[in-house]
Amino acid sequence: MKLNLTKPLIVFDLETTGLDIVNDKIIQISYIKVYPDGKEERENIFVNPGKPIPAVVTQLTGISDEDVKNAPSFKEISSSLSEKFKGCDFAGFNSNHFDIPMLAEEFLRVGVDFDFSKSRLIDAQNIYHKMERRNLAAAYKFYCGHKMEEDFEAHRADQDTEATYRVLQGQLDKYNPETAEEPERALPNDMDTLAEFSKTNDNVDFAGRIIWQEMKDKDNNILTDAKGNPRKQEVFNFGKYKGWVVSDVLHRDPGYYSWMLSSDFTNDTKQVLTRIRLREFNQK
Repeated sequence: MKLNLTKPLIVFDLETTGLDIVNDKIIQISYIKVYPDGKEERENIFVNPGKPIPAVVTQLTGISDEDVKNAPSFKEISSSLSEKFKGCDFAGFNSNHFDIPMLAEEFLRVGVDFDFSKSRLIDAQNIYHKMERRNLAAAYKFYCGHKMEEDFEAHRADQDTEATYRVLQGQLDKYNPETAEEPERALPNDMDTLAEFSKTNDNVDFAGRIIWQEMKDKDNNILTDAKGNPRKQEVFNFGKYKGWVVSDVLHRDPGYYSWMLSSDFTNDTKQVLTRIRLREFNQK
């Protein structure tokens, strides 16, 4: 099914030196930019991580130090990527848990403030797990009717990106509200709905150090906005202030902000905290 887009959608996948968002780096990024008119642009980029690629990663992906030695660094491609990704939504497979946080961290490491909070984030894996609870290979067979190993080379970002794009289209076909046999298993072809359905948590930052929590009055009733939706506020999800409203902590213990900025938290967590602090300062 053709995606019903209101703005461009970046369907993408990363290969990295590991799974540590703070210390590992991207070695391959592949994406398909799909426009509302159906136009598609594809790009596959190898990236020099500036550090050796572990043998286990080379064994898994087939990407070696030799493959990336003459490739650009992420810093060298960051401005171009930021410009191409500006104003887009994002889709991937397990992207909300790993690829988006990793990409955000890489941007921030080189001083590019790309604000993913303005994008809708659609995770085909979350949709799949909520509907069928399997992995990408099983998803491809289930939605596309083929074995992934027959159509693609395993564990390469460009191959996984193509498979993810086809899975997402297959999901929209299968759960089309006009043809779905079970109404509770219908998904409209709408990016807002897909992004909301892809969510598995209420994280404010990607690492989940700060989360959204519903606001309540003194009688423990949930407060709502003009549209009847629950009002939410940011609270800490770790440490001595776990469960505390972030803005309250910043006023009560200003040194906590400085401690977090100098500690081993992700740049994204620090950026989110700084935005809250600036917002509170401007409201004085």
